[in-house]
Parts: sequence; structure tokens; C-alpha cells
Amino acid sequence: MKHTLPKLPYSNDALEPYIDGRTMEIHHTKHHQGYIDKLNAVLEKHPNIADRPVEDLLKNLESLSVDEKDKKMIRNHGGGHLNHSLFWQIMGPKKKVDNKLVKDIAKTFGSLDDFKKQFTDLATTLFGSGWVWLARDEKDKLHLHQMPNQDSPHLHGHTPVIGLDVWEHAYYLKYQNKRADYIAAWWNVLKLIP
Repeated sequence: MKHTLPKLPYSNDALEPYIDGRTMEIHHTKHHQGYIDKLNAVLEKHPNIADRPVEDLLKNLESLSVDEKDKKMIRNHGGGHLNHSLFWQIMGPKKKVDNKLVKDIAKTFGSLDDFKKQFTDLATTLFGSGWVWLARDEKDKLHLHQMPNQDSPHLHGHTPVIGLDVWEHAYYLKYQNKRADYIAAWWNVLKLIP
């Protein structure tokens, strides 16, 4: 099964002024497509796992019958595809608040504001490139993850709920080296919480 680039659920410029249309276009059609192309290339070498969902490949990465080089390719490019596929979905020009999630966040982190502060601190202090995640474990408990590169909470058996891409390609055209400004703006386009 070849993986394909999912369509954005909105136009490239729908998240302006917070995320500019040119950044969205390049991020989606070049960076995300690049992860898909490299994932498909490595999976072509392994038809025995090619039809497995990416989530399953990442959850069971260590037990895959492939060499370490190909495991790394699956981790990086499968993670890149999976992470971005969720990223596009959780953003939008209009809020669609998940009330259960908001309640769970307040219960776990004390308040929505406390959660946003902790999440923002992790995103701001992540060294280099990577993602910050809110994820649920197998018992439905919420956890924060600060993860390098294209690593996914699926590597720990957790299901991602909210993820923020802090690779420079996600913000550099508009925000240059001002990651904190990008993070502050991103809260405006995250649909799930007020």
C-alpha cells in the first residue's frame, strides 16, 4: 500500500495571519511529501510490512524484521508522515472545542492555562528540531512529550492528541528565528481547545 499525501482540510492561506499561506504550501507539499516518498521507498523493500498502518510500524518498531538502517528510515519518515497528518487536522480557521479533552486537561494539569504554559515551555526549550505532544497512554491518561526529530508518541505506545511541529520549516518564512512568536500564534489555530 503506497502512502499518499492527505489533502489539507482548508486552503493554504486559511490560517493567516498566524501561519502564512506560503509556509503552509511548502510545509505540506514539499516537507510532508518528502517524508511520504522516503517512507514508501523503504517499505517497497519490505512487502511483508508494507500494508501495516504506520502507527503499528512505530509501536512495534523494535520487533520489525528489518535492518537498523531501515528501522531508522521508518522511524524518521513514518513519524514525519504520521505527525504531519495529525498536525493538519488539529488546526483550522475556526475552533471546534473538544469539551472532554478540555476537562481532562484541567484535571491532569490543574487548568487549561497551566497546560498551555507547560506545553509552551516544552516547545520553546526543545533543543534543535522536533515536536511537543499531548498524548494519551493505554489507560487514557494524558502525558506531555518533548520529542526530537520526527519521533511520535506511538513509539511509547501512546496515542497523540495534540502535536506542535517546532522544526524551523514550520515557521521560518514568517517568524525567522522567533520560535516563541510562532508558538504563541499557533494557539490561535489549534481547534481543539479554547
